[in-house]
This record gives sequence, structure tokens and C-alpha cells, in this order.
Amino acid sequence: MSKMQIGWSEVNITPDKKISLAGQFAERISEYVEKPLMVTALAVESGDEQMVIVGCDLPSIPGSLTAGVRELLEGNQKGLDPAKVMISAIHTHTGYAPSREKSRITGWKQLLVESLKPGQKYIEKANISNNPEISTPEENYKIASEGIAKAAIQAWETRKPGSFANAFERAVVGMCRRVDYNDGTAQMWGNANTACFTEVEGGNDSGVELLYIFDEAGELTGVVVNIACPAQCVQHRLFVSPDYWGEAKKLIREYFKKDIFVLPLCSAAGDQCPVDLVRWVNPDTDVNDPNLIRNDPPVRKADPSMFDLAGMKKAGKRVARAVIDAWEDGVGTPQEDVKFVHHVHNMQLPIRRCTLTEYNESVKAVQDFVRNKDGDIDYNDVAHLQKYLGIIQRYELQERMETLDTEVHVIRLGSVAIATNPFELFLDYGNQIRARAFPEQTFLIQLCCGAEGYLPTEKAEKHGHYSAFIASGKVGHEGGDLLVRETLKDINSMFEGDYKTYHW
Repeated sequence: MSKMQIGWSEVNITPDKKISLAGQFAERISEYVEKPLMVTALAVESGDEQMVIVGCDLPSIPGSLTAGVRELLEGNQKGLDPAKVMISAIHTHTGYAPSREKSRITGWKQLLVESLKPGQKYIEKANISNNPEISTPEENYKIASEGIAKAAIQAWETRKPGSFANAFERAVVGMCRRVDYNDGTAQMWGNANTACFTEVEGGNDSGVELLYIFDEAGELTGVVVNIACPAQCVQHRLFVSPDYWGEAKKLIREYFKKDIFVLPLCSAAGDQCPVDLVRWVNPDTDVNDPNLIRNDPPVRKADPSMFDLAGMKKAGKRVARAVIDAWEDGVGTPQEDVKFVHHVHNMQLPIRRCTLTEYNESVKAVQDFVRNKDGDIDYNDVAHLQKYLGIIQRYELQERMETLDTEVHVIRLGSVAIATNPFELFLDYGNQIRARAFPEQTFLIQLCCGAEGYLPTEKAEKHGHYSAFIASGKVGHEGGDLLVRETLKDINSMFEGDYKTYHW
């Protein structure tokens, strides 16, 4: 063991133009910047081992972005190993999509275009490519990749002797966003105010995993905050924002009276959101989403709508309060001479497969829809047909491959474990890992070094709907179970022999 060298950096990745806001099926063009989009990087080195964790105010980290950042870092003269750089997203829907690859929606659209009747056209969404006021996908990708690489290098270059103290608090931010009904079905954003409602499908995790980082003099330099909830309070709005994380950072810095670094990390939260579907509160203004229409719902004494700025500020305040409360309660003696192991595991997870019957039924469903459609086709039809278009797309994919090459990072840092995955991983899988892991605290980071879609539970797959469709992600519950087993094996092998005898 040797003393840690720790560095920080924060870089602004907000385009200076309007952006096409990622998330949702409708086109949304930003009107202003509520708070800037940032990249925060934490670098740690001890002995021959190293890591850089990067948290980005972005919806996802596509494989092309991960590869592009590592290309920029390749050959650096600072000793930073690009393979040990982990890039994660807070999953905001008020940011941009930084990708060089076609999205799954683009693939669905192409399948639908191939089914059109003679004379029928596909009507594109607003054309942003020729509008000089709107940042193009190429410009967004350049800003994001260069900003992430810059943050990683700066954090690495500023390494100095340091230490950390891990802590735990609670903040009620994430809740399950899938509602179950008595016919065996489920719906994301489902209406619970009906006699058919039986239960919210999954649980929630109010736990907040915390790392307070100190310099050699014992001064606080930053905090790592790991929460099981995507940054999606104001996900339908027409402004640029890191959502509740921006508010949390502001309040944390006001309390500590200095610009300490705050590294936001989203834990397993594929079925989570900031919205309480039981105590439903209508948004103040229209969010242009048919899934969220409630006709004259009862007035509730509850949180402000988590689709509005007031709800976003409430969620951010809860996160900041958790950081402050843990600090005021005392975070214990910092760790500085620690065991540090960083393992990169390229797992082979099975592709979620569809049957020939499902494929044939889907082809017929798309053909029947197009045949009976009066007029042209647009993106609303793609959204309506996603279940079937996704099955057609999956059938073609499974003819070429049967496993998904999945990059997973597993780290031991003293008494703490860190594990990543590239999915919108349902909460149950994260709970299984945390409950069975040996270390005293486990940090989980989803949507890291890849964007492979939702990874639902077997229960969710049976209940159906968005996030559990075959179209929603490349891997199903068999792959989720394997991910849990392999991640646990990696974590526990790093702590074998210590956890039973060592009082952290």
C-alpha cells in the first residue's frame, strides 16, 4: 500500500448555441440555459494503480463517445492509462446526445420507411442540420469528447497527496416509475388512480453513498455523491440544465463557502424517477407527453410536481442536505494508505432474443398499421410502433451476434468498492450486488462507458411496456443475473479475507 495521489477538474461542455434536447420522442429545441452542463473528473493514483471517474451532465455515454475520448487521451505523456478512465452520465433529458453512431430510434425509423406504401412519405422532425442557431450533432460530439478528455487530463495532472472518508446518508429522490395492474401488465408513468392498479412494480433506494475527498492538509476538496435516480425532474422542459444536480451543487457550495468539486454518479436506476406516481401532482404547465395526462386528478398534499422547477429544486435540496448532514454528523478518520485495485472486466452477456413467432407478428403489425394509415408517417408513428420495430431489429441483430461485449470496471479503494455498467440497470440488480458484497460500502455507476439501453428484471419483462420491451435494451434478465454474479465475484475476490476480520 502507498499514499494516494488525488486530483480534480471541472469543465463546461455547454454549447454556445441552442441544442436539440435528448430524451422523449418529440423534438425539443432549447430556449435558454437554466444552468450549464458540466463534466467533473476525479483522478486517483496509488502505487502502480490508477483510475479517473468522470461524471457528465449528459443523457448517456455512447460507445462512440467513450472510444473518441480514449483516442484523444491515447499517447498522453502524463502516464494516464485511457483504459482506466470511466465516463458516466447523470441521464439528464435537458442535455444533448453526444454520439457519432445511429440511435436505435434511427434504426426503427429506417425499418418503418422500408414498409411505406407507394406515394407515402416519412415526415422528418424539425431539420436542425441547416439551422446555424442550433448546435449540430457533430459540434455536440466535439464539445463533449474534448471536454471530457480535458477534464480527465487536468484531474490527472493536478494529483497531490490526499485522502478520503466514506459516509452514508439518505435522500428521498428516486421512486419506481412502473405501475402494475390486475391484468398482469405494467406501464411506465402509469396512472395509479384506477381500480385496476395493484402496486408500484419495484422498490426505491433512498441511500446516498458519499466520499469526502481531502488534500494533504486535511482540507475538503470535493465530494462524490452516488444516488439511485436519473436527473429527470424537468425532463420535458425547453431549457438546458443538469436538472437537480445543478441545484444540489449550488447549495453544497454555498454551505461550504467555496467551490468544492461535486462528482455526481447515478446508481442502478433503470426503473427509477423523481416522481411519486401514487401521490400524483399535475405539472404546472403542459409537458407534451400523452403518458402523463391525468384528467382532473385529486389534489394531493405532497411534493411539488417533479416535472417543474419547484420539484427540481426540492430534489436538489434533498441531495445537498444529505451531503451536509453526513458532514455535520462527522465523517470519521480519512483513509490514505489503502489497498487499491482496478479491474476492467469485459463480460460477455447474452443478447435478449426474440422468437420467430414474435418477429412474424411484428412484421404483420407494422404492415397492417402502414396499410391502414391515412396520410404520411412521422416520429409519433415510430414511437407507437417501437415494440414491433424493436423486435424486427432484434431478430436481425441476433442473427449476427449472441452476446454483448460489456465493459465493466470493478475497483477496491480501501474499504469501498466501485462497480460500473453501461445499462439503465433496474434497481433490483443494484440491490442484489450491494446486499451480497463484502465491503462496507459499494458505489454503483450505471450508464458508464457505453449506452446499451434498459436492463429490466424478469418480472418487468413479463409485465411489458417501455423500458421492458425487447426494443428497450440489448440485454434481458438472464444477462442481468450474470452481470450480478460476475460483478459480485470480482468485488468479493478483492475483499476476501478482510471483511470478516477487519473492522472497517
